[in-house]
Amino acid sequence: MAKKLKGVVVSDKMAKTIVVNVARYTKHPLYGKYIKKSKRYKVHDEKNEYKIGDKVIIEECRPLSKDKHFRVVSKIEFKSQNEKGKTTT
Repeated sequence: MAKKLKGVVVSDKMAKTIVVNVARYTKHPLYGKYIKKSKRYKVHDEKNEYKIGDKVIIEECRPLSKDKHFRVVSKIEFKSQNEKGKTTT
């Protein structure tokens, strides 16, 4: 089964490639405090449809180039406050 990760697009300047920042929390081995760690992955985007700030799900695949081993599965959609039925005055 392929590894799936959630992240945020931080760069879209390359052709058919985006850079996705994936953050995770790990527990410090001695102090027990949770620390935020992040890693950037180069991800294949065939149609150049994802832009900076989009939240996406990426999936591991065969190596597509020297650095690319992931491809985009889908974009995560969030409803804004206005779409949830609240009215603005």
